[in-house]
Amino acid sequence: MIGIGDQPVDVLPAEARDHLAHYEHVSLANEGAVLAALHGLAQHARVDQVECLWEPYMVLAARIRESFDLPGMTVQETLPFRDKELMKQKLDAAGIRTPHHASASTVQGIWEAAERIGYPLIVKPIAGAGSADTYRVDSTAELTDVLPMVRHVDVVSVEEFIDAEEFTFDTVCGAGDILFENVSWYRPRPLEARSHEWISPMTIALRDIDDEQYAAGRAMGRDVLGALGFRAGFTHMEWYRKADGEVVFGEIGARPPGARTVDIMNYATDGDLFRTWAEAMVTGTSAPLTRRYNAANIFKRAEGSGRITHIEGLDWLLAEYRDNVCVVDLPPIGGHRRDWRATLLSDGMVIVRHPELDGLIEMADRFARDLRMYAA
Repeated sequence: MIGIGDQPVDVLPAEARDHLAHYEHVSLANEGAVLAALHGLAQHARVDQVECLWEPYMVLAARIRESFDLPGMTVQETLPFRDKELMKQKLDAAGIRTPHHASASTVQGIWEAAERIGYPLIVKPIAGAGSADTYRVDSTAELTDVLPMVRHVDVVSVEEFIDAEEFTFDTVCGAGDILFENVSWYRPRPLEARSHEWISPMTIALRDIDDEQYAAGRAMGRDVLGALGFRAGFTHMEWYRKADGEVVFGEIGARPPGARTVDIMNYATDGDLFRTWAEAMVTGTSAPLTRRYNAANIFKRAEGSGRITHIEGLDWLLAEYRDNVCVVDLPPIGGHRRDWRATLLSDGMVIVRHPELDGLIEMADRFARDLRMYAA
């Protein structure tokens, strides 16, 4: 295992550093320098496979594969996973329901797209990740306010706002087969969570994904993978279920879900999705995993600003739910608050699990409501 990164080797986490046979320190923003370093390395060690863990460098990973004639996604196959407009165009052609959409690189283009699509709508980067720089716009006045906030984005996607519950469809694939599926439920949907500081966002990895209410979303997810030609690796797709039952595609990344979602998938299965992913990439197969629990992460935001001064409610919540609590990852007293607008991870996190969904929701809501952190 050879690492390539733009951090010096001595700042890598020890667990990562100790499992690498070699590390190349090079600016990942300089494609020529990366290729030169790897071709020099290839004189001493054969390169068999290239994997990338972070969306901004997926195209670079594809260029490396093409340069070394390696298996895996090409640049052309990778681009629809990075360009949200190209992604939706390919899925439209395959007959998959996507939000009405358009891309724009100018202020005038955004106004024209908004006029065609109509309000409410979403404005977001075509190559973004998560909900960063993503805004709901309900009127021309709101669009006027949002335009300065996306001025730094080269190309934005303007799309229909889907009023619905939001879910994920996550897979690990190997040799063209889906080896593992996960459906997670966002409570509330991410755009709402990043609009109100008082919310404790949560993601729930569901146990009973064979339930009929998720069938259409899972079927659409498989159709999306087929339309995009995805064969091996981790995927993270988001989709909507409207009140009338219609399902609508959101977006997809050819990478694991972020915000500690793989952790709750592990706690839901008592498995190791990191090992499953590695086995899938290397052998094309993996040992089956069984969903035993519903598992949720609850992200907590402190009240106030500055340093954490005290935490309330944790002791008695743990006394009541200790057997169901998997992780408590809260900041130390005296630690600095994070910017809740910049990270879903917020100021801390708790992971809980329960075999019954109603039991999990009750417990997660208690941690969301009764666990409180203060800063000053």
